[in-house]
Amino acid sequence: MEKSAADMPFESVCPEAELEAALAPRADEQAEERLDFFVKKDGQEYAGTHLIIDLEEAHGLDNAAHIESSLIEAAKAAGATVLNSDFHVFSPNNGVSGVVILAESHISIHTWPERNFAAVDVFMCGDCNPMDTIPVLKTAFKPKRLGVQEIKRGLQVIL
Repeated sequence: MEKSAADMPFESVCPEAELEAALAPRADEQAEERLDFFVKKDGQEYAGTHLIIDLEEAHGLDNAAHIESSLIEAAKAAGATVLNSDFHVFSPNNGVSGVVILAESHISIHTWPERNFAAVDVFMCGDCNPMDTIPVLKTAFKPKRLGVQEIKRGLQVIL
């Protein structure tokens, strides 16, 4: 009778010394201090603040270049560090989906120009203030209504 892989003991193909060396922290990692970017505010500690923002009766929602530059400006206003961005335009209505990647997390947007509506997510950890993105969004898209939900990520009760 043949043995299955589950019946066989695990054997490393690396000699023990090589395996230990591969798993050990590199010299540059040992010297690097591990920082904690959880937010500590009002007696609470959490991963970060996530804003769910709805822009209603907004303008400029079919202009990817305008949207990208506005979200980058919003990130900087909040004290975030921009790493990268990527945007896509959909046809036939020129809706835009995009994300600005931050050292502190991200800002994303999905637009429906035919409805003058945009859904924006702002998630930031560390010392950033995501609420500081809102004045920039108001100026850039001139919504008649702006709705905001604030979620402190990492405070949920795990069931």
